[in-house]
Amino acid sequence: MLMSGMHTDCPFCEIVMNEDPDAREIYRDTGTVAFFPTEPAVLGHTMVIPRRHVPDVWELDAHTASRVASTTLVIASAIRVALKPDGLNIIQSNGHAASQTVMHLHVHIVPRWENDRIGRIWPPESDYSEAQKDDAWEALREAVRGFRTR
Repeated sequence: MLMSGMHTDCPFCEIVMNEDPDAREIYRDTGTVAFFPTEPAVLGHTMVIPRRHVPDVWELDAHTASRVASTTLVIASAIRVALKPDGLNIIQSNGHAASQTVMHLHVHIVPRWENDRIGRIWPPESDYSEAQKDDAWEALREAVRGFRTR
């Protein structure tokens, strides 16, 4: 039987419902599940998902966001203790353009070591003009004002 808020065609909903025997689950509470992806970027790479199907950050409510953030902190701390990485990336992608391949919100917690196979994830510099930066700055400031008044 399908639990409320689950999608039958979502691989992460299958993990939530304990229907994926290959899932390497490491944590579960009433709101979230954390597990290793099938193809980790590095050893220890862990994903945190809400138990309720939420496709992306734009559909995420504040309560679920808080639960996902709390679990992310638990997993990040556990990675630090267990694996002693040199650093850590926390990545959350939304939409195909941002490389989201499973349309169930998920946070990647990726331990990093100097000279690991991932390499740089940000370009060393950008070539945006000051006018382009100002236009984006003003557009976002205006949009935020609209959200604050709600």
